[in-house]
Amino acid sequence: MNQVHGDEVLLISKISEERPTCDALLTTAPGIALAVRVADCIPLLLSSKQVVACVHVGRAGLVNNIALITLGRMRQLGATSIHAILGPSICGKCYEVPQDLADEVVALKPASRCSTRSGTPSLDLPAGLIADLESQGVTYEASTICNFEDEKYFSYRRGDKSERFAGMITL
Repeated sequence: MNQVHGDEVLLISKISEERPTCDALLTTAPGIALAVRVADCIPLLLSSKQVVACVHVGRAGLVNNIALITLGRMRQLGATSIHAILGPSICGKCYEVPQDLADEVVALKPASRCSTRSGTPSLDLPAGLIADLESQGVTYEASTICNFEDEKYFSYRRGDKSERFAGMITL
């Protein structure tokens, strides 16, 4: 995907060289691998027997409800029991933001309220996403790896401006 921190979800029905502009891909076609690339955001993989999806969930995506929109599309395509995997991402203790931004996000996603180890405002995006998933009855597994703290993973905030790691899923 050409990821833009938006709320666009695209259905992929065949393998293509094209890189669509969106923040979530889903498919009902067996054998098509979907990938999401991240460097601080959450790589979210959603699976069911009927549909799979990969979702790029950063701060903007959380606020824009990209995961909830994707879950809705999956259910429209027949998905019943959906399981989520949240890959490594920046943790709330490391994702410092200005107070006004924290207030805006927390007003919409209260579970994302956090502060850094030094007490400054921050956001816990995985906690906000998990609250959304739980509100939809989705089971999940969430990585506890903070890619900012663990140098085995890329982090935009740590200085890896052009590097990414990927989450992949197939039906």
